[in-house]
Amino acid sequence: MPPILELHDLVKKYGDFAAVKGISFDIKEGEIFSLLGPNGAGKTTTISVLSTLFSPTSGDATICGHSVTREPMEVKRCIGVVPQELALYEDLTAQENFNFWGSMYGLSGKALSSRIDEVLEQIGLTDKARQRIKTYSGGMKRRVNIGVGLLHKPRLLFMDEPTVGIDPQSRRAILDSVKELNRQGMTVLYTTHYMEEAQELSHRVGIIDHGELIALGTQAELTRQVQETDTLILHIGENEDPQALIDALKDVPGVLRITPTNHEVAIVTPSAEELIAPVVTRADRLGIKVHSIDIREPNLEAVFLHLTGRALRD
Repeated sequence: MPPILELHDLVKKYGDFAAVKGISFDIKEGEIFSLLGPNGAGKTTTISVLSTLFSPTSGDATICGHSVTREPMEVKRCIGVVPQELALYEDLTAQENFNFWGSMYGLSGKALSSRIDEVLEQIGLTDKARQRIKTYSGGMKRRVNIGVGLLHKPRLLFMDEPTVGIDPQSRRAILDSVKELNRQGMTVLYTTHYMEEAQELSHRVGIIDHGELIALGTQAELTRQVQETDTLILHIGENEDPQALIDALKDVPGVLRITPTNHEVAIVTPSAEELIAPVVTRADRLGIKVHSIDIREPNLEAVFLHLTGRALRD
């Protein structure tokens, strides 16, 4: 079976600025594929081109066998889009929003009414269907936003940073919804800058940075790139100077890479246990107090640090 989505050297420029720089990957039907990268990496631009909102500067993509540049209407019939920004009318109820967006998809009558009931059940908001969106919590609004993308039963769902700015309980509900949709057969392209979301959800992950796809594979394949290293995390005080500590540790044997991240210093090393004593000694000499130390085995954040030399959320 051919992939449901294929990107071929996709480029998107705004003037002289290249937001997406010739990326290529495919997504198999039934897969959750996460595009993981920091803010500004090119994730939303990629989604915008794939959903035919923007035309690529060069390259192409095929979705359900149709080109996004030559057959945009066929592509739109195949995809559902959950944008990062809420696409809802706040003065309307959830049901009224679904009626409006369903009509935009060409649904009407009993078919639309039945589908709205199904989607409300899917997102767990049947009892809130007649309340105005402006009375909803941020998490509830996000769930309605997801529901809009599901109304026409797409084969492929694009979800662009769907958990940004919501509370942990709502985030948990959305992640569980994504897994349930996939269990029911939905293929999902999910963008995020949260490493833990990509790790929990994905069959495969593409890591994107500055518009370039810098790594692609299953989590096992990606973490194999750094499997012989650990990450030693030094937690220091808010008033301490992380750069001074970094400068002092660069020449310590066993330090492969070192970077600051939010009152922490992350050190990539072949042996974290052996590095603790010399690192703490250097910190003490500088008068920098290390409050606590963590050792992290290879994960997607470590892969990003390994490939770029900086933290995923910088």
